[in-house]
Amino acid sequence: MTATDRLLTFHPRSVAIMASVMGFSLIALFGVIWTQFDQGTRDTFSWFQRLTLLAFFGAILWLLYRMATVRITAYADRLHIRNVFKTYTLPWSDVSALRFRAGDAWLQLFDAEGNRIGVLAIQASEGGRASKAAKELAAVARAHGAGPKQTPGS
Repeated sequence: MTATDRLLTFHPRSVAIMASVMGFSLIALFGVIWTQFDQGTRDTFSWFQRLTLLAFFGAILWLLYRMATVRITAYADRLHIRNVFKTYTLPWSDVSALRFRAGDAWLQLFDAEGNRIGVLAIQASEGGRASKAAKELAAVARAHGAGPKQTPGS
C-alpha cells in the first residue's frame, strides 16, 4: 500500500492541534512539578507509586495521540476509518450510506448490516472543510459501488 493507492484522506486539524498542545502542556507541567520537588520529597515516592503515575500519564498521552491521529482514508477497494478507540476497514460493498447533516457532530456511516459507525475524522467543528470532505467522500463511495444494495425483484 503506497501513498498513490489513496484516493482521499481527511483528518481534523483542530482536534490534532488541541491534542498536541494538551500533550506537550502535560509533559511540561509534570516535568516542572517533578523537578521542583526537593530530593526528599521525590524519595518518598515508592517504585509502585512512580510506576502508577507513569502508567496514568502514559494512558493520557496515548489517548491524546489517538485523538490527534483520527482520520479516514479511501482506497480503490476499501475505506479505512481510524477513530479514537477503534479502527475499521470496510470494502466499499459493505458501505450502504454516509450521512452528515446539519447538527450532526460527525459523519455517520451505515454498513451493509445496518450498523452505524461514527466517523470522528469528519467533524462539524471543522466547518466547511468537513462538509467538503464529506461530499468528496460520498462521491468516491458512489464511484466505487457503495450504497444501498438492491435485492432481486425490488
